[in-house]
Amino acid sequence: MSAAQEQVGQDDLQARLARRLRQVDAGERAVSAWMAVQIGGRFFLIPLSHAFEILPWQRPAPVPYTKPWFLGVINWRGSLSGVVDVASYLDANAAPRSEQDLAQCMLLTLNPVLEVNTALLIDHMAGLKSLTDFTAAYAPAPGSTAVAPFLGNIYADAEGKHWQELNLQRLAQDSRFLAIGL
Repeated sequence: MSAAQEQVGQDDLQARLARRLRQVDAGERAVSAWMAVQIGGRFFLIPLSHAFEILPWQRPAPVPYTKPWFLGVINWRGSLSGVVDVASYLDANAAPRSEQDLAQCMLLTLNPVLEVNTALLIDHMAGLKSLTDFTAAYAPAPGSTAVAPFLGNIYADAEGKHWQELNLQRLAQDSRFLAIGL
């Protein structure tokens, strides 16, 4: 895929999401509550009010003496935002991503209301989801890797995929998330 085709695809995705977000703001809040994303082989549901903008991958400037999951900073709309590899943050043993893998990723910025200039590395956007998209819901098992203050219920869809709520507001307040230094 050429860079021009990739940009057109990214623009189309942004336009569709913007259109759906306007519909949500117009009163369809019960229809779509989450932005569905894939991060490191796991599927997450992010509350729409916590997400802000989806950016194409751009290589962050590295920051020395930071944790491996903190990839660096980008200049986004005139301000610096930290870039976090959520897959690595959740699993310290996650395999490092190749340059080719990173080129296929996107960055999801947190809503400025959360007061943390951060962009999360995501592998794939899966659109918008609501409760009607799922057949079952349950709480994660105690002691599993799916338990953290910022991780919520798990939902199963008709295809058998399991999606877990990822609360960015709680993530942005998590002391471990805020401690990027070694």
